[in-house]
Amino acid sequence: MSLSHIALASGRSIELTELRMSSTYGGMLEGYPCKPINDMKVRGLQRQAEHRFPSTPVHLVHPPREYPDQTAGAFGPVEVLPSVACIGAFRSTAVAPELDPVLHRSALTVIRFQTGLDVPSGKDADPVLRSIRWEELAQDYEL
Repeated sequence: MSLSHIALASGRSIELTELRMSSTYGGMLEGYPCKPINDMKVRGLQRQAEHRFPSTPVHLVHPPREYPDQTAGAFGPVEVLPSVACIGAFRSTAVAPELDPVLHRSALTVIRFQTGLDVPSGKDADPVLRSIRWEELAQDYEL
C-alpha cells in the first residue's frame, strides 16, 4: 500500500512507498545556518539515502536557499534551507517498454527539502517534484 500517488508532468504516475522526514537544523547546537553547514547537511542526507536504499538510484532535488538580512558570521552569510528534510522512496511501472509489466517495476529515491510536513500527493505536489525526469533517473527491477 502506498502513502500517496503523484502525477508527474510527463504523465507518469508514481507512488510514494516510504517517507522519512526530519528537521533540517534539528540537533544543531552551535553555529548558524550557512553554506558550509548546509552543504554538509545535504551530503549527509545523500549518504543516509544511499545507505538506506542501496539498490536504488538516489536523486537530489536541489533545495532553494534563502539569504535573510542578518549579519554574516565567521563562515560567511546566513543561508537557510527549508525546514524539513525528506527522503522518499518512489515506485512506478517499468521504464523499459520491453519488460513484462507484471514482473517489473522502476524505483527512485528522492531527497528534497520542504517548508511543511505535507505528504506530496496528486497533481498538487510541488512542481519541482512533479518535473522529475523519471525515465532518465529511475532504475527498473524485477519483482
